[in-house]
Parts: sequence; structure tokens; C-alpha cells
Amino acid sequence: QVQLVESGGGLVQAGGSLRLSCAVSGRTFSSYSMGWFRQPPGKEREFVAAITWNGGATYYADIVKCRFTISRDNPKNTVYLQMNSLKPEDTAVYYCARKSSIVDSGSYSSTGLYDYWGRGTQVTVSS
Repeated sequence: QVQLVESGGGLVQAGGSLRLSCAVSGRTFSSYSMGWFRQPPGKEREFVAAITWNGGATYYADIVKCRFTISRDNPKNTVYLQMNSLKPEDTAVYYCARKSSIVDSGSYSSTGLYDYWGRGTQVTVSS
């Protein structure tokens, strides 16, 4: 019943910017925290950013702080990831995910905390 569809990926030169979007179908979107993860080539999924249900708090992996910004538009059932100053090491498939619980315990970086995932969008950063 819950579907997540990412968009906005592509090829960009180092130093450039991209904005990823995640459209969520479902009536309870605004009740859940949302997160972005990524999977670089040859590596496992890793946490990128998360945002609480009302956008009141955001969380970022240290490696993307000050470069990436997560936001959400609840009436549109959409979460965004603005990526600036992109580096080749940012190359990955980026996934949007919905947190399993509507209660925010303060934990957000583990993939096991999320129950619905999109199919991913490829981001490639060239040097």
C-alpha cells in the first residue's frame, strides 16, 4: 500500500548540485520520519540523512553535513535531498525510506529502522 519513488538523479561534475525527490503514496506520510540512504559501488547501504514527521529535526551523516539538506513537503507527500558541492565519492544509488515507527526515539541511521524503500535513483559524480 505504501510506495516510494525517487527521482532527480543523474550525472554531474564534481562541485555541482542535484536535488533528489521522493514521492510517497499513502495516507500516513506525514506521521512518519523519512530518511535517505545510499549504496556506493561495491559497498553496502549507508545512512545519509533523516527528517522527523513535522520537519522539526534533521539528522545527517558526518560526511555529508554542510553539503546536503533534507526537507519535506507533507501536503505533497514528498521528501527532498538537496546535494551541493558533490564529490566523486558521493556516487551511489540513493534510496528513500520510511521509518517503521511514528515514535522518534532518536535513532535514525540503521537501515533496520525503516520499513518501506524506494527502488533508488543513480547519482554519478565525475571528477
